[in-house]
Amino acid sequence: MIGFGRAAMETFPWKEDFSVGVREIDMQHKNLVIMINNLFDAMREKNGQEVLSEIVDRMVNYARTHFSTEETYMLKYNYPGYAEHKAEHDEFTAKAIDLRRRLNDKTLVLSLEVIRFLKDWLSNHILVNDKKYGPYLNSKGLH
Repeated sequence: MIGFGRAAMETFPWKEDFSVGVREIDMQHKNLVIMINNLFDAMREKNGQEVLSEIVDRMVNYARTHFSTEETYMLKYNYPGYAEHKAEHDEFTAKAIDLRRRLNDKTLVLSLEVIRFLKDWLSNHILVNDKKYGPYLNSKGLH
């Protein structure tokens, strides 16, 4: 088992630009960055395939926990972009479950495919769409 609680070599470091201004959600996003860095580390050490299943399992768990947190706050505070945002969460969850299915079926899944998927999620979902709800939730008193 690899150590997910620690920061890896930080090929992809956490930046304050990623913050949405809600502590609980920011901590969960930091865990995604740790997943990316752990997979980068494993690839550098030439054992990316050995840890891939564990990373994908963490992605599925991350999706359940993190998306539940975001969606609960969005519903509680009547966030107007909820439906669109949830649809993106559903796409991520479906992709993570598909990756896990492919791994279980011994179908080829490349470490690089997972890295690209996670980095794309961070760049396009968190830095764009999650940043939209941050000020809204902050205006409702959630920090």
